Amino acid sequence: MESKNKIELVVFDWAGTTVDYGSSAPSEVFDRVFRAAGLHLTKEEINRPMGLEKKAHIRELLSCESGRNQWQGQYGRPWYDEDVDALYEKFEATLHEVVAERSDPMDGVVETVDALRRAGLKIGSTTGYNDWMMEQVLPRAAAGGYTPDCVVTPDATGIGRPSPFMLFECMRRMKVYPPCHVVKVGDTTVDMQEGKNAGAFSIGILTGSNLLGLTPEEYAALPAEELARRKQDATRRYLEAGADLVIDSIRELPAAIEELNRRLADKEASL
Repeated sequence: MESKNKIELVVFDWAGTTVDYGSSAPSEVFDRVFRAAGLHLTKEEINRPMGLEKKAHIRELLSCESGRNQWQGQYGRPWYDEDVDALYEKFEATLHEVVAERSDPMDGVVETVDALRRAGLKIGSTTGYNDWMMEQVLPRAAAGGYTPDCVVTPDATGIGRPSPFMLFECMRRMKVYPPCHVVKVGDTTVDMQEGKNAGAFSIGILTGSNLLGLTPEEYAALPAEELARRKQDATRRYLEAGADLVIDSIRELPAAIEELNRRLADKEASL
């Protein structure tokens, strides 16, 4: 008799996972906003907190050693919450202007989601973007053929990743439980933590990810050995954050979900 103990809901991240290769839009906007404030952070520093709710991301950038020291040198004082609010307002307004341009579905997303739906799975999503930003993202993604069944932002829960509450809200709306029937798919370490904190499975994707931190042009130009080294490093970081599986491309996701279903069946058989 076939087991009913299977993955039923796939919850995707947005930028860097289903749209916006490398999560370039928020990275570029953070860089622009912080440069305007007199702070020059590296791409690695900017990308490290990616996946958090964006105001929390700003706090992380101001709290890192470089951000903290540069702020003190520029303004002669530590940063305050009012500074976070001011930077966030500029970030939000700037991202709202450019985010739609980066919201076409990434290669393989539409075909993979169609395959998952044909297999009977529901498609949810969580994001570090707020509702206002997603108003720009959703129509562009839909025009490209990608429309999840459920979209949850930090506005819906009052708290973003790595908390599990956006994922729980997806489960509530999709009427799917227990958490072991859910898999979170994303491109950052906090995506992995979101899934694990909810008691769900987590899968990290390498190609196009913020964690790998490459544009399509940089990806294509990298020597094979260097690309392999970077993928190994990203894989390690995913696993340290709690990922159950790491896949190279979103096209590998249906096979990865079958692997999780085998794990569930083996666990059920051992009881």
